[in-house]
Amino acid sequence: MNNINRRSFFKISAGAVIGLTAGGISLRAFAAEQIKLDDPLAAAMKYTHKSEKEGQNCANCNLIQGEDGQEWRPCAIFPGKLVASEGWCAAWVKKV
Repeated sequence: MNNINRRSFFKISAGAVIGLTAGGISLRAFAAEQIKLDDPLAAAMKYTHKSEKEGQNCANCNLIQGEDGQEWRPCAIFPGKLVASEGWCAAWVKKV
């Protein structure tokens, strides 16, 4: 039988906590759903999946999160939801 000393136990425990925390963040980001046009906040912000504003879309907004090139990405305005990179809402701010 292996005896785990106190120091090893704490190292393993700390690694497990960090792994679970990082994994939880990744799972929450992965589990986000695409925003629906009938969502109350989307309606209030006049969100649309396809921008009709010349040169303005979610992909070039300062509030968009995630990596460039993805079709659906998180947005600071709509927590827990994904917006279309080609979308637009009234909170659009030019990316600097």
